[in-house]
Amino acid sequence: MNKQVIVYTTNDCIECTMVKQVLTMEGIPFEVRDVSTSAVNQREVEKYGFLGVPVTVVGQRAVKGFTNELKELIDFVRSME
Repeated sequence: MNKQVIVYTTNDCIECTMVKQVLTMEGIPFEVRDVSTSAVNQREVEKYGFLGVPVTVVGQRAVKGFTNELKELIDFVRSME
């Protein structure tokens, strides 16, 4: 399974910054995809059923926002190591 972590974001999103900081502190590498500069990135977010950001994706699992679900996603990534 692909364990690539993708964070869909915008530059002025405080929650997005918090998600990226947590992933960095946890040592989880991730790719940033800005939805404000790419319609393709926005469509990718929408295919997961979300309109806003942050959305963090691993494989087919997607989490919206800075919530307990993000911690579960981090645990999931760690279990794949």
